[in-house]
Formats: sequence, C-alpha cells, structure tokens
Amino acid sequence: MKVEPRRIQEFLGFMVLRLCIGVVLFILAVIFFDIISKGIGVISWEFLTQPPKDGMTKGGIFPAIVGTFAVTVITALLAVPFGMGCAIYLNEYAADNLFTRFIRISIRNLSGVPSIVYGLFGVALFVEGCHFGTSILAAGCTLGLMTLPLTITASEEALKTVPRSFREGSLALGATKWQAIQTNVLPYAISGMLTGAILGLSRAAGETAPILFTGAAFFLPDIPNSVFSQFMALPYHLYIMSTQHHNIMLVRPIAYGTALVLIVLIFTMNLFAIILRFHLRRMKKD
Repeated sequence: MKVEPRRIQEFLGFMVLRLCIGVVLFILAVIFFDIISKGIGVISWEFLTQPPKDGMTKGGIFPAIVGTFAVTVITALLAVPFGMGCAIYLNEYAADNLFTRFIRISIRNLSGVPSIVYGLFGVALFVEGCHFGTSILAAGCTLGLMTLPLTITASEEALKTVPRSFREGSLALGATKWQAIQTNVLPYAISGMLTGAILGLSRAAGETAPILFTGAAFFLPDIPNSVFSQFMALPYHLYIMSTQHHNIMLVRPIAYGTALVLIVLIFTMNLFAIILRFHLRRMKKD
C-alpha cells in the first residue's frame, strides 16, 4: 500500500508538535515538583498570617500578600477600563487609516518592552513627576501602564471575532452606534476581553522589576495604611530571600514557600479567567 507524501509530512509534523509539548510539560512538571516539594513544608497558618520576624528568618509573608493584592487592585482599576475603552474605540469607531495603524503597531510594540523599562519610566512619571513617592499607588500605576497594551490587544482581538452582521443588523433596525455595540457586540466579546485582562493582571502580579524602583520595600513588618505607603510584595520578597539575604541557606525554605504562594495566586487568577470565560459563554448560548 502506497502512502502519500503529504500523509507522511502530516504525521511527522504532528509528532514534532507532540514532542515539543511533551518537553515543555516535562520541564514544567520538574519545576513545579521542586517548588512544591521544598515549599509545602513551610506553608502554615502562621506563615500566611504573620509578618516576618528575626531578620526575616522566621514568621510569615502576610504583609507581602497584602501588598501584592493592593498593587494588583490598582493595576486593574487603571488597565481594565482604559484598555477595554481604547479597544472599543479603535475597533468600532476609529477610521482604518495610516494613523490608526500606527497606533496599533505602537501598542503591540509596547507589549514587548522589558518590564525594567516600565519601572524606570514609573520612577520618572509617578514617583518624581506626579509626586506619588515610592508607594503602592506609584507601583500600581506603573504596572497598569505595563498591562495596558496587552489588555488593549486582547480586547480588540475579542471584538474582531464578533461578525460584522451583528452590528449592521442593529443599525438597520434604527439603533445608535453605541446601542449596537452594547447589545450586539459586547455580550459576545466580553468573555475574551475579560480573559485577556485577567491574564495581563496575573502577569503583573508576578513582576519584580517595575515595583523594585517604585514602591517595594525590603522589610516592612506592618501592612500599608494608605496608597502612599511603601509595601512588601511577593515577587520582590522572593527575590530578596533568594539572592540578597545575609543567610540565604537558612531562609531558602521560606523562599520556596513564598514561590509556592505566588504560583498559587497566579494560578488562581488564571483559573478564575477560565471559569469566567466558560460561564459567560454558557450564558451567551442560553
């Protein structure tokens, strides 16, 4: 029986793809096993609810958890509404001309800018220019700017998946432009828009470089009392415990425990995005 060359090419192509997936999953499994096996023994109620003690060799990471949550909330307040609004304008209202295409290219290029550059820009704009000082607000605004291009791109791509006929049908019945978008476009695109926004926020929650210059503190036993206070954060705390502590070997279990908590936090945000998308899609079908 003669096998067609294209069948052989297809088989080899799928084998290469499966091999790549297997290698990636194996590497992730090794990393997760190492972190979980070395960090699970540190996790306790005291570790999650107490501040660091004795030069951060004992105690917990509660101020870092609170600081990470506070910065993520400010990031969401800045990136999500502005990102979605910009995507709606670019996809639904803006004319398809050279200037609009230049804006889209610029937004996509901003998505690839290293996070350390956003950190330095945040120092110049928010810490010094807006006089926020090294604070939760400055760090949250910096992360919001970093997350904004990703949110805009993901939201615009979600809007593009809605057929043009949905808009035209509403306009033909006498609806205004915004009424057509509100009733016939957003309900079908909102799941993808929110998913992209949450994935961007989960990335921001794990960033170290942008908050390194804009508000993260080496050691603060108390939780912040305002948005203008410095704060501890899980990514920066992990960096300190892994590279800068005076006794790295003593605090290595705490570093692994911090890494495990951070991974669980990011995984929870991603899982929430998946569940939200599934729920919204099922509501749309009903």
